[in-house]
Amino acid sequence: QVQLVESGGGLVQPGGSLRLSCVASGSIRSILAAAWYRQAPGKERELVAKISSSDSTNYENAVKGRFTISRDNAKNTIYLQMNRLKPEDAAVYYCNLVFYGYNSWGQGTQVTVSL
Repeated sequence: QVQLVESGGGLVQPGGSLRLSCVASGSIRSILAAAWYRQAPGKERELVAKISSSDSTNYENAVKGRFTISRDNAKNTIYLQMNRLKPEDAAVYYCNLVFYGYNSWGQGTQVTVSL
C-alpha cells in the first residue's frame, strides 16, 4: 500500500499562509480521490477539502475562498494552500488518498495559528 508523509505545518500569525504537502510513496495517478482532513483538540476529525480523479474540488464552507487543494501527479504530491488563516483553523491536518480497495492516511501535520 502507498504510504503518505505530510509536511508544511507550523506556527503562523492570523492572516498568514501555509502550504501543506502530502507526498505518496507511489503513483497517485490512479487515485479515486484525495482529501485533507483536520482535527482540533476535543473535536472530531472533519473534511476540509477534497479533489476527485477528474480534479473537481469541494471545500468545507468555513475554508471556501481561502484554501485550495491541488495535485501534482509527476511529484506524487497533494497540496493544500491555506491563505488568510484564522485561529479556528488550528488543528492537526491529515492527508487521505482513496484507491481502489483501500484508503491511505498520513501521520498528520500540526498547524498553529496564533500571535
